[in-house]
Amino acid sequence: MPKIGMEPKRRADVINATLTCISIHGIDGMTLDKVAEYADCSKGVVTYYFKNKDNLTIEAFKSFMAYYGLKIESEIGNTMTAGEMIDVTLNHILPPYSDDSEKRINVSELDGIEKMFIPHEAQARLFLQFFSKAVLDRNLQEVVSKSYMADLHGIAKIFDYGKMTGHMSVEDSQSAAYGLLAMVVGLSFFRVANIPPINGEDNRYIGEDYVRRLTDRG
Repeated sequence: MPKIGMEPKRRADVINATLTCISIHGIDGMTLDKVAEYADCSKGVVTYYFKNKDNLTIEAFKSFMAYYGLKIESEIGNTMTAGEMIDVTLNHILPPYSDDSEKRINVSELDGIEKMFIPHEAQARLFLQFFSKAVLDRNLQEVVSKSYMADLHGIAKIFDYGKMTGHMSVEDSQSAAYGLLAMVVGLSFFRVANIPPINGEDNRYIGEDYVRRLTDRG
């Protein structure tokens, strides 16, 4: 049993280790023994918190999906325009490419949201691993559904705000949010599959163009 007072950190360490393990070995290659090794703890600590691999996978997926919402919410300010809020959102859900592989995965809020981080390549691998498994796993499907429904609600609110302030031309905020999120998910899959646009650029510009058509920023 973990030491009293160490529970939040130990739990966070195990989740971070699980995501690291999955990004390297895949879900099929992830084992409780490997997670314990990455977390620098015993296998007993892992099972104490998460019982088995299935529970651990679900909780790691929840943390992975929650990461994006927490980062976005922490950076959106009340004085921002709707366009600026969408820019922040796109910057996290479809981030520009960066060579940050030397940094470690951290989806824990314990040390502050500003220190939470998932390297670019790890995001792509985790995205593919979790979503491919969610096709046949009802529990993982539920995680996706709850997360994306929350995302759709948040993006639609931004579009409504933009319409109210006159900075966006949006007839149906819900449909516009659905279109943007669907586009981002598709672009993410194309990135993982290494299918670049014809012009060879980072495909995130396609999402930016979609938003630009709804704003008065040209």
